[in-house]
Formats: sequence, structure tokens, C-alpha cells
Amino acid sequence: MMNMFNHEYERIAFFKFFPVAMLLFFLSFNVQSRASSFNETGDMAAKGDVLEISLGEAIIMALGNNKALQVERYNPRIMKTYEEGERSVFDPFLSAGIASSRERVNAESRTTGIKEDTTSGRGSAGAGVSKLLPTGTELSAELDFVKDWSDLYSDQYSTRLGFSVTQALLRGAGLDFNLAKIRQARLDTLSSAQELRGFAESLVAEIETTYWNYALAARQMEIYVQSLGLAEQQLTETQERISAGSIAEIELAAAQAEVALRKESLIEAKSNLETLRLRMLRLLNLPEGSSWSRGIKTINEPAVPDVKLDSADVHSDLALRMRPDLNQARLGVERGELEIVRTKNGLLPRMDFFISLGKTGYSDSFFRSAGDISGRSYDISAGLTFGWPVGNRQAASEHKRALLLRDRSEEALENLCQLVEFDVRSAYIRVERFYQQISATAVTRKFQEEKLRAETEKFRVGRSTGILVAQAQRDLLDSRISEVEAVVNYLNSMVELFRLEGTLLERRGISTVSI
Repeated sequence: MMNMFNHEYERIAFFKFFPVAMLLFFLSFNVQSRASSFNETGDMAAKGDVLEISLGEAIIMALGNNKALQVERYNPRIMKTYEEGERSVFDPFLSAGIASSRERVNAESRTTGIKEDTTSGRGSAGAGVSKLLPTGTELSAELDFVKDWSDLYSDQYSTRLGFSVTQALLRGAGLDFNLAKIRQARLDTLSSAQELRGFAESLVAEIETTYWNYALAARQMEIYVQSLGLAEQQLTETQERISAGSIAEIELAAAQAEVALRKESLIEAKSNLETLRLRMLRLLNLPEGSSWSRGIKTINEPAVPDVKLDSADVHSDLALRMRPDLNQARLGVERGELEIVRTKNGLLPRMDFFISLGKTGYSDSFFRSAGDISGRSYDISAGLTFGWPVGNRQAASEHKRALLLRDRSEEALENLCQLVEFDVRSAYIRVERFYQQISATAVTRKFQEEKLRAETEKFRVGRSTGILVAQAQRDLLDSRISEVEAVVNYLNSMVELFRLEGTLLERRGISTVSI
């Protein structure tokens, strides 16, 4: 919609992987540091008890200080810990142990035939390391020291160095299965980042609409005050003319009623302005010590921006690429595909191939037994293991559930795409409607000014009544309010269009370019 955006849609990155991380960095560091700098300089052009603030400064403050956004910032970091936890499955695992045993046996000696007590024992110590690879291969290496002793023979020492490899052939085999949980955790992190992005866009939209609504309420207050002054002037003039006998006393009631109506409108306008002021203060979240009674003055006044709408199709296409909730839904479908891969592997039986190779040295001391490892003694074993849960109903139900959830996610994504297009096209229509109303209300206001001027002149020469003058004043008041409302409605409708298409942050300069 903006001129700067008319021919640069290709530059808008699809917030899915790296750009999302950069956005998070910007939201959590750049904006916050700018807001901190804002606070240190003493309230940005604040004068006395009134905070004078521009729209851009309000957005920076809200992004840097808003409590709700600070809470949301934790979610991607929390999800990142799950991703790191899944990666730990492939970390090396170190193990070590030490054990000792002793045994006494009363047995008949083979040489003498007499029962004798025989004592023997074993002491052992060992250490090993194992690692699971994404291919489903488990590697391990261990070093063991053993001492055997007995009353019947001299102490014996052995040292064994062994290596083993176990490869999953069916269940548990393959990169797709073994990396599925890591990839799912990664998608969960990206989804949380998209959620944060959507929250930030909603916050920016809220602060903008509140800013413009507050500016509108302040302008309405001015109009109501001017209108009240005009009604009071008309009342004074009516009283003077009644005193002079040029008009009947009955005309006084209409003038008094108009003053009372203006005072009622002014009271309501003050209440609305005060409510919006409190809302602005909550969104800005001023530093501790700032008072809720602090006034706000908007620097930017509602005005029609020099922009041109692109076609509805362009805005709709942008929304299908940029909307955070759509990107979250796409990540959900992708996660479902990974779940199907993972559960499908569970339908297979367990079949592993293993091979183990060891070298052992024997001697009458640990040091000599370690040196004897290079000798001719060795051990080797290899084979297959097989396992199969009869029926395998647990794995089958999990796989069926994964298929159904994937299908549901795809249907939900298609439905969301339709809703997004509907929302964007409807918002596009509202923008055009409010834009056309701006010129229409301006023309109406001019005619109402002429009408009031004519009715006032006629009243002064006795050709009109106070009721008609009051009605003309009321019509002019309504037209002036409608003219300002049309501009604010147009500004707010553009903000809503940009939010619905997912480009509000980029259009406000909150992007990777700003880092």
C-alpha cells in the first residue's frame, strides 16, 4: 500500500527460519536498548507533567517496555531448550565403575579327599564411552581391569580393551527417524517465534490505533469546547434580543437546551479522552515513579498519508506469505509429517546387527597385563538380535493418530488461508470506504458551515428561529466530528490491513534491516 512498498514485495522475507531469529534479536535487544535510552534521557520531550510523544516514539516505548511482550519473549527461549534436549540424545556417554567380590567355599579337595575352606575373589575396574549416531548406529569402547585371586593359585591380572558396534537394521534405523524429534523441536521453536511476531504486530497495531483514537478524542474535545462557546454566544445574543424585544421569549428555551446538550457532549468527550489516556499509559508502561495522572500530548496529528493502495490481490498474496498464524499452521503441518515418519518406523520389528572385538592381556600384575594386550589373544563376537511385540498395537495406533492429525492440520491450513483472504479483502474494502468518506465529510462540513452562516444571518434579521439555528449548529458539530473521524478511521483501517496481511512490522521499520 505504501509507495516504498509498491515494488519491493520480493524483499520481504518469509519469516520462517533465519529472519525469525533476527526479528527476535531485534525485539529483545535493539528495541529494548532504544527504550532504555529513551528512559534515561528523561521522557522524550516531556514538558512538566505532560508527555509529548510522537507515534514512532510510542511504538518504540511499547516494544521496549510492554510487560505482556516481555512475557512473550520468554517462549521462544523456553522452546529452544527442548530442541537442545533432543540433540543431547547423540552426545557421548561416559561410564565407569569399580567392583569387588569375595567367596568362601567348603569343598572336598580333589587331591586329599578332605573338605577344606577355599577363599577366592575378584576385583574389577573399568571405564567406557558410547555414542549413538543419527544413522541408528551405536558405538562403544571400554577398558576393563580385573584381578582374580584364590587360596588355590596365585593372583591373576587381566586387561581387556574392547570395541563394539550395534546397527539397527529395521526399527531405529535411518536419519529420517533418528532426527525427527530434533526437527520437530526446531519447528516448535520457529512456531513460538512466529507467535511472538504475531503478538508484536498486534501490540504495534494496538498502540497505533490507541494513539490515533487519543488524538481524535483530543480533537473532539477542542471541537466540543468551541461548539459550547458558540452555543453560549448564541444564548447571550438571544437574551439580548429578547431584552430588546426583537424576538419572543420562547426562543430562549432552544438556546438554553443547546448549551445543556453541548455540556453533556463535553462531559462524555472528557471521559472518553481520560480512558484513552490511561490506556496509552498502560501500553507505554512508563518507568517506575511515573504517575497515572500524567497527561499525554500527541505530536502527530491525524492526516491523510500520501499513499496509494495496491490491488486487493497483491495484499492477499502478501498475507498468504507473511501472516504469522499461517506460518505457524504450515510449521504444524510440517511437524505432522515428521511425526508420521517417526511413528511409521515404530511399525517395524526390532532387528539389530552387532559385532564386538576385544583384546585381553594376562599377567601377574596390571602393568604387565596391559602390555600383554598386543599379544595373540583376542575375542570376537557377531550376530543378529530380533524382537517383535505381538500385534504391535501401540505403534499402529500412534501411526494412525499421526496420519489423522496431519490430515486435520492440512484441512485447518486450507480453512485458515480462506479466512485470511477474506479478512484482508474485507479490510481492503474498509480502507477504500474510509478514504472516500474523507472527501465526502469534508464537503459536508463546508456545506454545514454555509448553512449555519445563512441560518444565523436569517435569525438576526428575524427570518429564522433559535431552534433552526441550534439545529444548524448541531449539524455543523456532527460534520466536523465526522470529518476528523473519517481521517482516523482511514488511518486505523490501514493499520488493520497491514496487520492482517502480516507486514505491519516491516512497514514500521521493525525488521532485519533495522538491526
